[in-house]
Amino acid sequence: MQDKSEFVPDGEAVGDGAEFPLAEDGPVDPFLADEADAAASDPIYGAKIAELEELANERTADLQRLQAEYANYKKRVDRDRSHARAAGVEAVVNDLLPVLDAIEAARQHGEVEGGFKLVADELEKVAAKYGLVTYGEPGDPFDPQVHEALMHLPYEGDHDVTVVSAVMQKGVKLNDRVIRPARVGVADPD
Repeated sequence: MQDKSEFVPDGEAVGDGAEFPLAEDGPVDPFLADEADAAASDPIYGAKIAELEELANERTADLQRLQAEYANYKKRVDRDRSHARAAGVEAVVNDLLPVLDAIEAARQHGEVEGGFKLVADELEKVAAKYGLVTYGEPGDPFDPQVHEALMHLPYEGDHDVTVVSAVMQKGVKLNDRVIRPARVGVADPD
């Protein structure tokens, strides 16, 4: 005779001919099924089940809320870290601007030669790597958002808009943000 505790798939006969009914996830013990039916009809048991389901729903909602708070916290920390990095780069660039201006002035006078030229070129490469761009050339259209007009100077050539006629000091942008406007002379349209 077979042991009744032995699992037999697909509702086959076991021992004395009794069959185990199948549930979605496997066989159901008929003794436990009878107890569940009896307990489900008990009002205290039903209230306890409802209370436990409500508690499980509360815990699930708490977990989802905590998960959303953590995701928002992570985004905020990443954003703050990015802003702090950008502020650090901007502070260093602001400190280097006088040095870069001196290199530009030396270049205009033809005094950047030899080993100093290598140092100046390397410094400008590093500045460009971090998004530093200089701008402002004669003939560019005047834009009060990025240029600071210091005076009116004549400009040869035809132009329909106000243009930059001379550049006293180049402007500086860091990642498309104006750090220092270009100081220029302007010429009005003819």
